[in-house]
Amino acid sequence: SVSIGLLEIQNISAFLFVSRQADQNSKEDFSMETARPFGEFARYTFLSVLGMIALSCYILADTFFVSRSLGTNGLAALNLAIPVYNFIHGTGLMLGMGGATRFSILKSRGESHAADVVYTNTLYFSALFSLLFMAAGLFLAAPLTALLGADEATFQMSCTYLNVLLLFSPAFILNDVFLCFVRNDGNPRLAMIATVVSSLSNVVLDYVFMFPFGMGIFGAVLATGLSPAIGVAIMAPHWMGTSKGFRLTKTGVQADAVKFTFALGFPSLLAQLSSGIVMIAFNTIILRLTGNTGVAAYGVIANISLVVTSIYTGIAQGVQPLISREYGRNHRTLQRQYLKFSLISMAALSAAVYAVIFFFADPIAGIFNSEGSFQLQQIAVTGLKLYFTSVVFVGYNTIISTYFTSVEQAVPAHIVSLLRGLILIIPMALILSSLWGMTGVWLAFPATELAVAAIGLFFSAKDRKRG
Repeated sequence: SVSIGLLEIQNISAFLFVSRQADQNSKEDFSMETARPFGEFARYTFLSVLGMIALSCYILADTFFVSRSLGTNGLAALNLAIPVYNFIHGTGLMLGMGGATRFSILKSRGESHAADVVYTNTLYFSALFSLLFMAAGLFLAAPLTALLGADEATFQMSCTYLNVLLLFSPAFILNDVFLCFVRNDGNPRLAMIATVVSSLSNVVLDYVFMFPFGMGIFGAVLATGLSPAIGVAIMAPHWMGTSKGFRLTKTGVQADAVKFTFALGFPSLLAQLSSGIVMIAFNTIILRLTGNTGVAAYGVIANISLVVTSIYTGIAQGVQPLISREYGRNHRTLQRQYLKFSLISMAALSAAVYAVIFFFADPIAGIFNSEGSFQLQQIAVTGLKLYFTSVVFVGYNTIISTYFTSVEQAVPAHIVSLLRGLILIIPMALILSSLWGMTGVWLAFPATELAVAAIGLFFSAKDRKRG
């Protein structure tokens, strides 16, 4: 692998410099010690970011093709149904991130059997939640559609999307679980390949099902549901292979394994659940202010936000195995160094992301405005420029929450996730929208993330004082 090759080169270089002066040796040793962690960080996070961006494109591809095929009402119908995807994806991330984090810590301590128990229990609960979501798809799709606020123009399309999406929940959940375990088992490259290929498959299938086949909203959700199944199949050589570091073991449901999986994975679940709840709340507020056109504009912004957030999630999930490993080995300095690398990378990417969104807001909105609606374009452009002033705060909160999860500090991780996901955002949206209308809606998100980032800095300072 690349990291092994670099390590060998560094070792050879160190040997060749033995005969040189002592100060030169010291400089070389220092260079090796700093380059090695950063190289590992770059390898893990780069692959993870690519994978998470690809994963976020599941729904973004639907948004693009639905806007082209079904117009404003189709876009509104899709946006009303998307929160259910957040609930499914959040469950998969909770099980995957929680189980894989605990797996990494146990493996770093040499407790292989306990790690296998965690993996087995993770699959037990994957099956349980999959059955619950499928039952909801079979029996509750119509009531859920009505609850989400669909009107006569959007009801049938939203109901179809929800029904099929829920029936494909086993594929989404297993894909999330295997992505986390395969990445934490030392194979981030395969996890990235699986995610990229499955997402590209979604784009291709979206086009084929919606245009040549004319399958409408059903074609969009069918493509989305098949894509994670493709990802699971691509990762099969690892999770079915004999050389993997995790395997099924004969065990019942173990309270400790379940406790750690749920506790460590809860921030990931909460992030997705809150995203879905926030979308429901925002849709309700926007329907009152500007109707379906405003909801369609919010759909554009919310789905672009999924892609932007996926960059930070990719950094956080990429560095998580490294932080958990150093935490398990009690290497406090390296643990904090990986966090520092994450935050610097996040800040640089945030500046670039906002520059692109600010200067290209008009053409970005135009991509999803197939009917050329002046009102949709105006709402979306203003929203893009205001909503995404939040990017650096979102990045910080995402990374610091995952950091606390990685070092088994569940309480600060839960507090950060709860504040940004539920406790602050909805009251902030209600208050600011009543004061400034749609401008207040767009500013509610950055105001919330800024407040939570201040609290995250407080917890981070306390963590540093622990030594």
